[in-house]
Parts: sequence; structure tokens; C-alpha cells
Amino acid sequence: MPTFSTLGVPARLVEILAGFGIEEATPIQAATLPDSLAGRDVLGRGRTGSGKTYAFLLPLVTRLAGGPKPRSKSPRALILAPTRELVGQIDTALAPLAEAAGLTTRTVFGGVGQNPQVNALRKGVDIVVACPGRLEDLIRQGHCSLTDIEITVLDEADHMADLGFLPGVRRLLSQTPSDSQRLLFSATLDRAVDALVKQFLHKPVTHQADSAQSPVATMSHHALHIEREHRLAILVDLTSAPGRTVVFTRTKHGAKALARQLNGRGVPAVELHGNLSQNARTRNLEAFQDGRAQALVATDIAARGIHVDDVALVVHADPPSEHKAYLHRSGRTARAGHSGTVVTLMTSEQVRDVRALTRAAGIKPTTTRIEGAWHPVLLDLAPGERILREPLTVSAPAQTARPATNGSGRKRRGPGQAGGNQRRRRGSGDSASSPQANRKPGNGTRNGPRRRSQSGSHSAAAFSSRQGR
Repeated sequence: MPTFSTLGVPARLVEILAGFGIEEATPIQAATLPDSLAGRDVLGRGRTGSGKTYAFLLPLVTRLAGGPKPRSKSPRALILAPTRELVGQIDTALAPLAEAAGLTTRTVFGGVGQNPQVNALRKGVDIVVACPGRLEDLIRQGHCSLTDIEITVLDEADHMADLGFLPGVRRLLSQTPSDSQRLLFSATLDRAVDALVKQFLHKPVTHQADSAQSPVATMSHHALHIEREHRLAILVDLTSAPGRTVVFTRTKHGAKALARQLNGRGVPAVELHGNLSQNARTRNLEAFQDGRAQALVATDIAARGIHVDDVALVVHADPPSEHKAYLHRSGRTARAGHSGTVVTLMTSEQVRDVRALTRAAGIKPTTTRIEGAWHPVLLDLAPGERILREPLTVSAPAQTARPATNGSGRKRRGPGQAGGNQRRRRGSGDSASSPQANRKPGNGTRNGPRRRSQSGSHSAAAFSSRQGR
């Protein structure tokens, strides 16, 4: 792959990327950077985890570096993204690049007080990273103007269309100078996105680094045909294996309830959905990122753009309603060249829908029928010793260090991590020679280690009876 230097990225930015261990451009970066650095409008499509963020941040910072200072209330660049979490992650990636170039940044989104955002805009800021709704509010109140915008980026454009943001996006783009540069990036392109392209991009150069449905070589897909009453026990087994797991549900209530159930059965879990306050969403995501929480139970709010290192397993506890959601949910694992596993749980009533869904996504999952609450395939999908812990309560900033990595790339946690007592369950990483050797649950006490059987029924008696948060 080409280096960033050969693609025309300034040396000071190349040095910052090298400090993060990023030295070779990904396909989407290699395809788009020459045109975007040259000032052309670019339409870029690359699947989730392909490196789209640096593909637009590098030309944006390069263009603004050395330019005039921003006027009060008039930023020089605008990045629009559909969710608060994605706005925060873009800003985190942007910060060291902007600092090296002497540029200022400000995030703008709802769910928090607007005064810090207003004060920053009043002082003058080079780059605004925003969700459309709050930015429109500030413009209507006279706190922000887009008349000085030199470059606009739309990230996850198709998701903005799905969420109904397009009218607001159109209103915002119409307020930017017609001759300013515009970069539009998305994991998929559809008619709604095409309408934006035709209206606002001038002679755009289109780059598709991969097929929208091309499978990720390092991602394996599995469908487990289960009985509804065994769903929770199977989820506990998968999420209590070493490593980070993202579990998707269809509804906010489902995410909240499942996170509580996992916590009550010894799997430190946090929820992420639209009913949470911004502070709660931030705390929960931080707990998952720093290893205090082993599982993140989320609605599709986390399906786009959310990046957490080393997510080895994605579980569709509720199959999504359409194939694009399946691809984006699954993209939380196997990112940046790492491997990952995707598991879809389906009842007999859902088999036909899941087959249609995966067919539309261009995926051929390995299907396994699980008659009871456990099957040896679970150890293949989520290898390692199962460890049950005390329920997790997230109420303060993270204090726990990142866990170390084992040889498989999944995170292992020592006895002192995640807080509380731990109960162990024997898995494929144990010294036992076979699952049959693990059929008898241990007799540990409440304060001592307890090993859970890997076969037979996962009834409530097999787990701690303590309740969640």
C-alpha cells in the first residue's frame, strides 16, 4: 500500500500518524486523498472500519493549515455526523492533527448544555464537528454562521438519510459557499445520498474502495437456530468469554433489559440507546472502552461509526430489519485488519427472515441448530474461560487500567479487575480435555470461585441469583 507521504500528506501530519503506528494508507485513503488534497469534491464509499475518518481529516487539516484566523461565530470547516458518539470519536482523531496545524475545534450536539458551544463559537473556531439538529438550533439563535466555510464533510451520509436528517443537512449545506469543497463519505450509497451529491457536489470524483457487500476476509459469520427460552443463557455464555462483545437489540427497552439481565448473571454489561442522557451514554461507552464492562448492549445507535478497539464478537440478539443494518452492526468487529466473529441468534419464526437478510447482505453464514442451552460451537465462537463477576455499576469516570491481551487477541482480565468477586466457568482455554469433563458445576461459595457447567441446562440456578444494577 502507498505511504501517506507519497499521497501528498504534509510531513508534520505523517509524523503524527506514524506515532500512532499508522504508516500505510488503507484502500479508501489511497483512492481519495490525491483528489481531496487537490481541492476536488469527492464521493467516497468504503465499508465500516476502512479508514474513512482519516481520509477526510487529512485533507481538511491540510487545507486549513496556515490560513486566516476564524472570525467570531464563523467556522472555516464543518464536519457533519449522525450521532453524538461519532462526533466525539471524529473529534478525538482530529485533535492531534489540528493541534499540529495550529487549528481549533469544537463539537456541537444536543443532549448537553449549549453554553460551552456558544462561547467557543463566539471566540472563533476553525473546525466544527456537529450533529445537524443542534447546529441548526445555534444558527437560528444567531450563534453560528456558515458563510466562511471552506470545506464541508458529510460522514455516514447514508445513515443520515436513514435517520431522517437529510432535510436539515440540505438546509445546512445550502448555507455554505457554493464554491467551497465538499467531501461525502459513506459505507453504502443509495438514492437518498445520490440526491445530495447531485445538488451540492460540483463535478465530484467518485471512489469505491470495495463492494458494499464484499465480505471482510477476517470476519466469520454464524447463525444459531435456537429456542427462545434458551436465548439468555446462550448470550451469557458468549459474553462471559474473554474479550469485548457488542450485543445488538432492536429496541431501547430490549437493550436496557438485556444489560440488566447480563449484569445479574455475572457479565459486566452497559447499555447504549437513545433513552439515555448524553452523560450516561458517555460513561457507559467509556466503561466498555476501558474494560470495566465486558459487553455493550446497544440499539442501532451504535451500528454506525462507533469504534472500540479489539471487539472480537458481535451478537445480533435480535436480527436487524434490513441488510444494511446487518452490515453496519457487524462492522463493529474485524476492523483495521483484525479478525472478528459475528453471531446472529434466530428462532424458528425468524429463520426465513434471517436467510433473506444475509442473502441481501451477500453473506453466507454457517448455521448451527442448538437444541438446548449449550452447544460445543459456543466455545469455537467465543473461546476461553468464562468468568462471572459482581454486577457492574457505572457512576464515575474510569479508574481501571486497560486489560492485557491474550494470544488470541481477545482481552483477558485479572482477578483484580472489573471490581467485585469473580466466578469462573471452564471453557476451551482450561486444562480439561473436553467439554464432557466440565459437566459438573463447581461448589464454590458466594465469595469464592464458581465454575459453571458448559453443557446441559443453563437454568437460573446455574448462575448467581443476584440482581443487576
